[in-house]
Amino acid sequence: MLCALGLIIISSKDIGDYFSLAWLKYVFANLAFLNFLQPTLPGVFNSNNLTAVNGALWTLKIEVMFYLTVPVFVFLFRKLGYFPVLVSSYLLSIAYFEFFSEVAERTGSVFYEQLARQLPGQLSYFMAGAFLYYFLPLFERRIGYFLVLAVLIFLAKDFFPFSIFEPFALAIVVVFLGLFLHVGNFGRYGDFSYGVYILHFPIIQLLLYSGFLQESPWYFLMTVILLCTRQKI
Repeated sequence: MLCALGLIIISSKDIGDYFSLAWLKYVFANLAFLNFLQPTLPGVFNSNNLTAVNGALWTLKIEVMFYLTVPVFVFLFRKLGYFPVLVSSYLLSIAYFEFFSEVAERTGSVFYEQLARQLPGQLSYFMAGAFLYYFLPLFERRIGYFLVLAVLIFLAKDFFPFSIFEPFALAIVVVFLGLFLHVGNFGRYGDFSYGVYILHFPIIQLLLYSGFLQESPWYFLMTVILLCTRQKI
């Protein structure tokens, strides 16, 4: 809402054209976690390579749907067992993603590319994290083996069939960083992960719009990092 109301300052439209049906569609679509329906505001960032106001918001609906599926999967785990449900869900998610990605590449249709990114296609990442949750004692005892496996998967991920294990390799790295390389109680300063996630895209867009440090990408990057983290401290 801050972007929806505040970015009229840089819009190429006047007030009447800005607060239009397209503006209402942006507000309702994003409040309903459906950013892909209307990622842009009237006359905002038209000169940028990407015109989306906050392109990162497309993942919010995936997160919410992940949370909603937790009771369903817990029920299935208890009825059918952890391992078969985790493995089958993971593989079906990969199959869904690969199928629609292949169709998108073959047809050139953005619609199929969007379908590939929807919940079934992202479920493999959630299931990989769930696997490490349910088998955490094994992960902690064999952390070295898991890390070597993750590195090998990343090195070979461009070669089928290793690509299907990339979500699992990413989960290994993320859980390792969270459990073994945390820097004290850093969370007392705020939720940096979510804070940077929710703020970085419009900050980048505004800096690009202003032309700030266009010829100095490293200074540009450091400015973005400082602005995002400053909002949290």
